[in-house]
Amino acid sequence: MGLYTKWVAGVVFPLQERLKQHSTVAVRRDLERTQWLGAAELEHLQVARLRRLLTLCGQHVPHYRSLFAELGFDPARVHSLADLRRLPRTTKADIRAAGDRLKSEQAQGLARFNTGGSSGEPLIFFIGKERVSHDVAAKWRATRWWGVDIGDPEIVVWGSPIEVGSQDRVKAFRDAVMRTRLLPAFEMSEARLDDFLAEIRRVRPRMLFGYPSALSLMAQHAQRRGVAMNDLGIRVAFVTSERLYDDQRVRISQVFGCPVANGYGGRDAGFIAHECPQGSLHVTAEDVIVELLDEQGEPVAPGQVGEIVVTHLATPDFPFIRYRTGDMGVQSGKVCACGRGLPVLDEVQGRSTDFVVAQDGTVMHGLALIYVLRDLPGVGAFKIVQHSLTDTEVMVVPGEGWLATHPDTIARGLRARLGEGVAIRVNLLDRIPPEKSGKFRYIVSHAR
Repeated sequence: MGLYTKWVAGVVFPLQERLKQHSTVAVRRDLERTQWLGAAELEHLQVARLRRLLTLCGQHVPHYRSLFAELGFDPARVHSLADLRRLPRTTKADIRAAGDRLKSEQAQGLARFNTGGSSGEPLIFFIGKERVSHDVAAKWRATRWWGVDIGDPEIVVWGSPIEVGSQDRVKAFRDAVMRTRLLPAFEMSEARLDDFLAEIRRVRPRMLFGYPSALSLMAQHAQRRGVAMNDLGIRVAFVTSERLYDDQRVRISQVFGCPVANGYGGRDAGFIAHECPQGSLHVTAEDVIVELLDEQGEPVAPGQVGEIVVTHLATPDFPFIRYRTGDMGVQSGKVCACGRGLPVLDEVQGRSTDFVVAQDGTVMHGLALIYVLRDLPGVGAFKIVQHSLTDTEVMVVPGEGWLATHPDTIARGLRARLGEGVAIRVNLLDRIPPEKSGKFRYIVSHAR
């Protein structure tokens, strides 16, 4: 670690967090201790923190005070994680309906956030200082697994137009001191991609951080341009907020000459899990309880696919309790060779809307359709939208090697999977715009 990084990580950042009344530094130090606890000790810690969260909610959050009274639920009698199942799951619709009744009566300085609403109406929610401190600390711990600390040069490919436009002089100064450079993920034209690659070469970051689709697109552009990016000393490319596909991991790693670390979470649910150098996706168990449930809300067997439902233990100001993420995952209970006792998510398969439904009702992951296009030469970019069981739209940006017969090939391949009676519309475009947040989704299904 260089002297400048030591100064930022040891002096500047802690001072900033103290001024913000955040406990980030102390939380990170604690997380670096508790990550080595065994499964039984971690569960004991989770139960204690769960009891505290539910007690505060019952005392100060109107929605949960009423719910607990209605259910006859006493937080003081929570002695195991199984006791959590006595509470209902929480959906985005539930949060919208509860509104301000989800705010703690003791909360101060809540920050307003919203999800991008890529699959429907955006979710508006609030985050308190405790939640911010724990989320930042969780990410900080994970980057240190890869030898990257606060103050190391970092390129961030991120953000919605609103977020990028809100930067003021104070934030710009802070980013300069922290050596963080933001590249807007919603501006990915050919000319801008040239500029982005040049900026990465100029900065020579220790870490890239961003959406896997954006970093993969930049890597693909570097390959087309013949621009070498693997000699910059980048230690890791951290990707999050979208599903990371195997070909994206390979492309990013090869072009930028570094391993790719997957991070799973979101604005609403928090930082749920991060990948360690041994390749395991570790749950931030000190802060997040993860349940994998079937459609009836019952736990699935180890190794089986279930919906990821989370309880964030640092959310007494605006609780996320048994929150349905809409994501599907697998957890077998394996132990990572790195020695950390943190649970491992074997697989995060993506949102439920990343799954498609055949005409006969068969549910399959969108990869079944993605492979049809991925194997074709001349497909520069694509997006598949299943409007209904009988209507699927395919948007394609044709590139070098595109053949006039490809639309028929795509239609045949998709019908073979979805059903011969499905209408497949292939539309050729110059560009497929990302979501407003800057994310990109290969598959969107409205048939479930």
